[in-house]
Amino acid sequence: AEDVVQEALLRAWKSYDTLEDEGKAKSWLLTIVRRELARTFEGRGAEVADLDALVAAEAGVLAAADEGDDVRDMREALFRLEDEYREPLVLQVLMGYSTKEIADMMGLQQGAVLTRLFRARARLRRSLGLAAELER
Repeated sequence: AEDVVQEALLRAWKSYDTLEDEGKAKSWLLTIVRRELARTFEGRGAEVADLDALVAAEAGVLAAADEGDDVRDMREALFRLEDEYREPLVLQVLMGYSTKEIADMMGLQQGAVLTRLFRARARLRRSLGLAAELER
């Protein structure tokens, strides 16, 4: 974020003479920041982790130190999910992608991603025996 802001301020400084209305300086600067942020992600493919390889390697990313029963149960329930539900859930919850980004990566409509996320969470709740508790 700091790099984006620094680059945006540098661009703004260099093109200050193009600012026609000083009353619109805030929106002008935010537009520059937004475009600079987009530039940082251009041509950069999304980093995708191979979940099967991580599980096979028992990567520390997916393991909790001194994990309890709850963490182990959650992990097992997560890996029991079908790929079509597990993938968007992992991308959103663990990797922080937005539903729009997930839709682009998976070649789906954003609504389809939202549906899969909803169903994935519902299946996890049922698998962990939490569905009945939430309905009370």
